Amino acid sequence: MLFLQLLVNGIQVGALYALTSVGFSLIYGSTRIFHFAHGATFTIAAYIFYSLNSVHGVGWVPAAVCASLAAVVFGVTLERWVYAPIQQRHGSLFTIFVASFGAGIVVQNIIGMVFGRSFVSVPNVLSNSIEVVSGLFVSPLAGVSIVCTLVFLLGLQFFLMRTHVGIALRALSENPDLVRAYGMSTRWLSTVVFALGSLMVVPAALLTGMASGLNPAVGHHVMLVSLASTIVGGVGSLRGAALAGLLLGVAENLALFAFDTQWSEAVTFVVLFLFIVFRPSGFAGRAVAT
Repeated sequence: MLFLQLLVNGIQVGALYALTSVGFSLIYGSTRIFHFAHGATFTIAAYIFYSLNSVHGVGWVPAAVCASLAAVVFGVTLERWVYAPIQQRHGSLFTIFVASFGAGIVVQNIIGMVFGRSFVSVPNVLSNSIEVVSGLFVSPLAGVSIVCTLVFLLGLQFFLMRTHVGIALRALSENPDLVRAYGMSTRWLSTVVFALGSLMVVPAALLTGMASGLNPAVGHHVMLVSLASTIVGGVGSLRGAALAGLLLGVAENLALFAFDTQWSEAVTFVVLFLFIVFRPSGFAGRAVAT
C-alpha cells in the first residue's frame, strides 16, 4: 500500500511539474532564451498568494488573480528590459543566462528578507486527506491539481493550434523571417510567449504552497525540474515536457520506497543523465545534425 500511496502522491506532484515545465519549454522553444528566472516567477506567485490569502485574509480568487498578474508582469519585464537589450547588443546565450540567474538570486533574497527563510504554508481544507481504502489517503488537492493541469494544458494547446497568434508563436523559433513577412512583430510575440509561460506556473505555485509549503529557495528546484523535463521530453516539444514533468514527479516519489528522502531529488539527475546518454533528443524530440 505504501507503493500505491507514493504513486498517487507522485501523480499529484508530477501534474504540477508538468505545468512549470511546459511554461519553461514554451519560452525556450519559442525564443531560445534560457529563462533561469522561471523559478523566480514561481516563487513570486506563490508568496504573493500566501501573503494575500493567509496573512491578510484576502479571498482565493482575488489573491490568485493578483499572483497571476505579478507573475506575468515579472516575466514580461525581464523580457522587455533585460533580455531584449542584451539581444539588441548581440549578447550571447550565456550572457542572458547570467542576467536571468542574477534576477533569480535577487528575487530569492528579497523574498527571504520580507517573509523569512523558514517554510511557510497556505492553510486550506483541500489538503485534508481522506482514506479512500485501507492505508491509502488522498486529498482533494490531488484532484484539483490534476484538473488544473489538464485545463491549462488543453487551453494552451487550443491557443497554439487554433489562433493566428498561437500559430505565429509556433513559427517564431523556426522561422522569424516568415513571421515578419506576415506583418507580425517578433518582439511582440516574444512578450506574449513570456506572458503565457509565466502564467503557466501560477496554478502550480499556488497548489504547491497548499500541498507542501514554501521557502524562498523553492524556485531552484522548480527550475531544475523544468530544465530536466525540457531535455527529457525533447527540446521544443510541449507535450514531451508535460509527460517528462509527470514522469519526474512520479519517479521522485517512488524513490522514497527504497531510499531516504534526501535522495529523492537526485532521481531527477539520474533520469536526466540516462536520457542524455541514451536518448539525447528526448522521447518526444528529434535528433538534430550539427
